[in-house]
Amino acid sequence: MLERSIFSARYCFSENLKRSGLLSDIEYIMLNQWFDYVMTQHNPQVDLIVYLRTTPEKCYERIKARNRPEEQIVSLEYLKQLHDLHEAWLIGEENTSFIRPPVLVVNGDQDKQTIRSKLFGIQKQIFEHLKQPVYT
Repeated sequence: MLERSIFSARYCFSENLKRSGLLSDIEYIMLNQWFDYVMTQHNPQVDLIVYLRTTPEKCYERIKARNRPEEQIVSLEYLKQLHDLHEAWLIGEENTSFIRPPVLVVNGDQDKQTIRSKLFGIQKQIFEHLKQPVYT
């Protein structure tokens, strides 16, 4: 299990950098070509995405409560941009990504204990999506 992946990097983070003007056209093209190369040459498999769907406002509230120095520059606007890209990628009808695995949506606006309980409650459902390992 991964917290983030090559897919969220491509469809959310690099896309947001491009839209924000922080990536030049050539940098964006190079990142996309690298992504396409990895996809065609290595074909990484995704069994399931568990999307902790959290509003940008709740994320911002949690960042402020953590009070980490490295997170102080994260703006609500940035979180809204990333949220919209995650929604388009994972929920949107016009998904054009390489992958379209099942997406299990969990309400991330709840308190940590409720989210933890929810994840424990659906762990069987999560593990049913995992492909069986191949041994050679």
